[in-house]
Amino acid sequence: MELPDFMSYANRFSSADFIEKISRIAKRAGAKLVYAALILYYTLQSNKISSKDKAIIIGALGYMISPIDVIPDAIPIAGLTDDMAVLLYVLKKVWVDVDPEIKLKAKEKLGKWFDEDEIAEIDNLFE
Repeated sequence: MELPDFMSYANRFSSADFIEKISRIAKRAGAKLVYAALILYYTLQSNKISSKDKAIIIGALGYMISPIDVIPDAIPIAGLTDDMAVLLYVLKKVWVDVDPEIKLKAKEKLGKWFDEDEIAEIDNLFE
């Protein structure tokens, strides 16, 4: 799958919209997508990441929030695959700069929506 120009979605990002969307789609999206989104969201709040990386994170999260993207979220099963591709692409770019505390915080937050078996899926995040 070719990635869309997710940076054009940067103006669609807001913290409130992110929280609302992730809460609404969590179970349907799956633990991997939610974990990737949470890591990016928490990393965005960190002062240990460059402005350039923050910009691409904002673009990716804006893409996820936007109701207008390559594959509309309303399409069962396929609707969130483009969101997942964009999130993982950006997460791979910033992964080395993600603090272990952020990964732990994101994993702990997963407990709000998922059971232990579902959370175990994140062990193979990039597969």
